[in-house]
Amino acid sequence: MVSRAAPAPAGAWSRDRRSPGKSIALHLTLIAASIVSVFPVAWLVLTSLKPRTVIETASVAPIDHPTFANYTQVLGETRFLTWAANSVVVSLITAVLGVLLSATTGYAVSRFRFPGFRSVMWMLLITQMFPVAILIVPIYNLMAGLGLINQFPSLVIAYLTSTVPFCAWMMKGYFDTVPTSIDEAGRVDGLTPFGTFWRLILPLAKPGLAVAAFYSFITAWAEVAYATAFMTGDDKYTLAVGLSQFVGQHKAEWGLLTASSVLIAIPAAVVFLLVQRHLVTGLTAGATKA
Repeated sequence: MVSRAAPAPAGAWSRDRRSPGKSIALHLTLIAASIVSVFPVAWLVLTSLKPRTVIETASVAPIDHPTFANYTQVLGETRFLTWAANSVVVSLITAVLGVLLSATTGYAVSRFRFPGFRSVMWMLLITQMFPVAILIVPIYNLMAGLGLINQFPSLVIAYLTSTVPFCAWMMKGYFDTVPTSIDEAGRVDGLTPFGTFWRLILPLAKPGLAVAAFYSFITAWAEVAYATAFMTGDDKYTLAVGLSQFVGQHKAEWGLLTASSVLIAIPAAVVFLLVQRHLVTGLTAGATKA
């Protein structure tokens, strides 16, 4: 005998079906949000393709004769490539050290209870509350005392002060979702605590590591305040500081600024595409308790 599923309640279909008015409102909201999101990017790209004479007239007409002159000037007549290389070096070092420090710290506070545990947790939380404007002066004095002004290590250290507390707290939440039975199995097999972390736990934490790497990279890639204060030589500028060279006292080179902004966005977009499948899992890990 073939069993039949019980019929749905009479009002179930009407409850699930969205009314025309709600459907129209939802679609209009999504369209408006899409326009708001896409417009700045589209304006940036289109402006970068306009000749300087058209930009200076503040014309909003469509581009009649698009040109790559702004890109050619940025890449050939400025130190953009030097600034880009500096930003890549600083961002990659910050990302690697940020992931290493935040992962080890997050694992330690997730698995072990030691003297000062609560103090460490409070420190990770409170240090995220200080704005950059408050930290610039003390960190600058510290770096000056160490002779690191106009050196890349000063930027890396400054960026780690903001990325490690956030990423460590996030990684702690992620490691809390990993069963402790895996650690116990590692100890039974003779692994040390670090061996258990490195060989068993870390491979399971790829989503969390991806978020930590992405956050650390983007923080260093787009940061302006520390780089402006610490880097005094044109050959040590990062991209965010280098763009300020296109803004004069009475005039801004909008063609160069927009072309540079498009080029700067490309590496960030590439990094996002590489880690995007891990971002949602990594960001939501620890949000619910198993």
